[in-house]
Amino acid sequence: MRQLFSFPNPVNEVSARLVAAGVVLMSLAALVFQAEWLVVVIALGFIARVLTGPTLSVLGQFVTRVVTPLLPAAAKPVPGPPKRFAQGIGVAFSATSALLLLVFDADLAGWIVLGALALAATLESVFAYCLGCKIFALLMKAGLIPDAVCEACGDIRARTEANLEKKQAAAL
Repeated sequence: MRQLFSFPNPVNEVSARLVAAGVVLMSLAALVFQAEWLVVVIALGFIARVLTGPTLSVLGQFVTRVVTPLLPAAAKPVPGPPKRFAQGIGVAFSATSALLLLVFDADLAGWIVLGALALAATLESVFAYCLGCKIFALLMKAGLIPDAVCEACGDIRARTEANLEKKQAAAL
């Protein structure tokens, strides 16, 4: 049995993009309706996903158990550590937004931070461009994140060769 406080590795990118779409929808709803309480819900969801992947996240559970299985798209496994790092950035942005809105009464700043989060989640959900993953890769390249944290991330050649083999097998 998987430990409660663990993060899946690999992660299904299809599910990750759908979770990001859920974050976009919730963020837009919070912005449009000025629903500060929804920003707290968004922050709690990110905290749950950083700690446990989809295990304690209502959005993560809904996506992985209900939405993803209904789609005709094949699973696309990607390394988990960059996705966890991206979720951590989501915690930072959503918690900052919540604090600005609820504690510091800095509404404009809070909504701007939430808007930036919505933009990043849109890039992930629509274009499969994960800003957090890109930052993770830059930090690995700079040696600030050890290769041992994500061996699959450092071995791009193996991933490229594996993808080529999968495409060749599918063509047969």
